[in-house]
This record gives sequence, C-alpha cells and structure tokens, in this order.
Amino acid sequence: MDSRRRHEDGGAIDAALDFVRFCHKRRRVGWPELYDEMCRVASRGLYHGWGFGELAEHGIAFGLAEMPRLAVLVSEVLAQEGERRPRALVGVMAPVAVRSDVLEEAPEVPLRAGAFVGAAR
Repeated sequence: MDSRRRHEDGGAIDAALDFVRFCHKRRRVGWPELYDEMCRVASRGLYHGWGFGELAEHGIAFGLAEMPRLAVLVSEVLAQEGERRPRALVGVMAPVAVRSDVLEEAPEVPLRAGAFVGAAR
C-alpha cells in the first residue's frame, strides 16, 4: 500500500470518527441507540450536508454487513469521550456501628461515627 492510499484511509477514518462524535454530542447514548441518531443525522444531512451516499464515501455505511465496523467506531468514540470527561466522586455517609467494648472510657460527647462509601465514575 502506498503512502497516498494510507493517507486517504486515515482521512476516511478521521471523518468517520468525527461523524460519530458529532452524533454522540447531539444525543449522549451508547450503541445501539446511537445508531438511530446516526441514521437520523444522515437522513437529514445534518453533518456537513452529507447524506448516506457521502457518508459511505467517507467509510460510514449503515448496512447489516457494516454493523460490526460501525459498532467499533462507536466504542472508540465512547472510550475517548470517557477519558475526557471529568470523573465525579459520588458517595453517601453510611452509619457505622461503634463497639463500646473497644472504647476505654466513655466520651463526654456522644460519638457519631460514619463511613464514606463512594465510587468514581
């Protein structure tokens, strides 16, 4: 394969990924719901005025045989978007049992023990 052909393939892949990103920004859903959004965008020519024919010229086809390739493009974009998105720490305070036999002296002020239970997304 010559370098010109590799450059053209790279451009088509970039255009395909950009199209998927565009659709994902319009509707933040995963596969297969994003497929519906991509079809909607293609049917209305919302991405650079490209319809199904122009998208096919840039490596994006919607037929059954092309589904696996399209699903891979979607998962690539979703992975990239997940890396860019800031992670949020979500948590709740959960009550914790305090064992009185562990305490040497009873405190003057009652203790309220709690534990932070959370997960990063």
